[in-house]
Amino acid sequence: MTRKPHRNGRGLFLGAVLGAVVGFLLGRGAGNPVFGALLGAVVGSAILYRINPGPWKRD
Repeated sequence: MTRKPHRNGRGLFLGAVLGAVVGFLLGRGAGNPVFGALLGAVVGSAILYRINPGPWKRD
């Protein structure tokens, strides 16, 4: 039995939002809040996608 790849849209969205907020706050201190928000969104969505990849068994 092969496992089909799955998508976790909720994890990607939540990671992007939380990462953007944290990245904005950290980037504001470094002098470029927009770049921090973009980088934080990418990193946060990747982390939350890997930590919570979604259910394997879907009926």
